Amino acid sequence: MSTDQGLRLHLFEQVADGLHALVPPALAPWHQRNHRYGIKVWRGEGPEAPREHFEAQVIGAKHVPGAAVLGLELGFHAEHPDPARNQAALERLVAAERKWRRELGTEPVAGPFLGADRGWTRLSETWPDPDLDDPDLPFELAARLVDYLTALGPHVTNV
Repeated sequence: MSTDQGLRLHLFEQVADGLHALVPPALAPWHQRNHRYGIKVWRGEGPEAPREHFEAQVIGAKHVPGAAVLGLELGFHAEHPDPARNQAALERLVAAERKWRRELGTEPVAGPFLGADRGWTRLSETWPDPDLDDPDLPFELAARLVDYLTALGPHVTNV
């Protein structure tokens, strides 16, 4: 490994840095947790708060139309242990669709979580086969997460 690679922040650390620059002060306080393959962002306090969060993550190509290798998913997740709470969270967002659709466009899809069936729900979009080395990608992901935070935040229970 060269020195440059050893010092380079991974993609979602760069997204976290971008969020710190882009999240409007009116959305404070907010929290984030990133790892090598994703980042979660939420508002609110306590152990239940992160159950409804905004996320950008690498996912398998099988979950992304048009992807051959991998995809990115970004948007909102409800991950309560009780599937009824997840469905209620999604229904609140769908009921407010006329308000947030103007900001988010046609890309967000409401439905079940992409992956294992745990009763989780999502309102998110997918990007097929992104170039994970594109220097603009962290900013694009951070900016799109801020779009979701501002558009959907008023309709999320832990906000």
